[in-house]
Amino acid sequence: MNVAHIVEPSIDFDEEILQQGELISDKLNMLRIEQYPPDAEKGLRLFSSAEAAEFLGVTQNHIKKLHLEGKGPVPHVTQSGRRSYTAEQMMELRVFLDKHGRTDFKRYVPHRRPGDALQVISVVNFKGGSGKTTTTAHLAQYLALTGHRVLAIDLDPQASLTALHGMQPELDKNPSLFEALRYDDQRKSIKEVIQPTNFPGLDIVPANLELQEYEYETPLAASNKQSPEGRLFFTRISRALKEVDDQYDVVVIDCPPQLGYLTLTALTASTSVLITVHPQMLDIMSMSQFLLMLGGILQSIKGVGARVRLNWFRYLVTRYEPTDGPQAQMVGFMQAMFNKRMLANQMVKSTAISDAGITKQTLYEVDRSQFTRSTYDRAMESLNAVNGELVELIHKAWGRK
Repeated sequence: MNVAHIVEPSIDFDEEILQQGELISDKLNMLRIEQYPPDAEKGLRLFSSAEAAEFLGVTQNHIKKLHLEGKGPVPHVTQSGRRSYTAEQMMELRVFLDKHGRTDFKRYVPHRRPGDALQVISVVNFKGGSGKTTTTAHLAQYLALTGHRVLAIDLDPQASLTALHGMQPELDKNPSLFEALRYDDQRKSIKEVIQPTNFPGLDIVPANLELQEYEYETPLAASNKQSPEGRLFFTRISRALKEVDDQYDVVVIDCPPQLGYLTLTALTASTSVLITVHPQMLDIMSMSQFLLMLGGILQSIKGVGARVRLNWFRYLVTRYEPTDGPQAQMVGFMQAMFNKRMLANQMVKSTAISDAGITKQTLYEVDRSQFTRSTYDRAMESLNAVNGELVELIHKAWGRK
């Protein structure tokens, strides 16, 4: 019996992927509305008194004593007597402790002081999947939870950091940093593109696909001999941030996984750089190529004033499995070469972090009860150790011990 050869009908690829993109977008929006009703905005969980004590830098007994004495905000108390606080209440506690603390040297509100420069940290890697966005999100949120005024900038057109903070670029139509970087007379102030997040003290500049226009417009502007705008492209983020310099202590930038004009503009605005790397041979080889390309490009534009002057830069090992022998060897290999530039702590690979990401959340947003406690505690210990080390570097740049 002859079987007829079935030929698939020809398809218009552009139309089909547009339809599938719209379908995915609609489904994601439905999930978002289900997760965050009724206005589809993210809330934030309560924090236990133990968590509050850790973020505030005091003992749990000290917080309990304040409550019993009727000082500071009134926590939520369960029938079993467990106390918990909102993020806003932790900020109130911080201000109270700063005002009524018994020591002269401890500052509970770690805002910049006169003479302290705005800290701008770019998180970069040439290769996707290095944990760059996850690192940026948790660092920005940790900084906010520990009392800093933080601006997160999503500079990646794929907008993963934006999505983690409850926004859907193609539906919400929030403007990106491109509006503050563009070369025409429609350029806006960065103040017009900043959005609040569900974390008190943390704002965000969302991303969208329009950011990619900067990669196309910059070489065109640079070729215009009548205007210096394009040739000085690397000053554009620095100039934008000057408009909000007094409003923030730290800016954290999630750079795209490519070495283009967006990344170069971010780096020349930075006071610090964090390079994420997965401890696998191919990833380290990719990072080697990234560093060689980056160094060469920065040297070529140094002559026109694009100098990157940093307080510090560090390599952060991400998605690390300590029991994996080859990974441990790769970490040892990097430590032997870059000992002073390696963070002492690594970001361990954890199902808790990846599972939280499925619902567009970070580990700081999900409750411990949703996970196996040992898994959650291990991941949180790793996160806090890495972020605490980075906070120390930030404070050291301000001359604090």
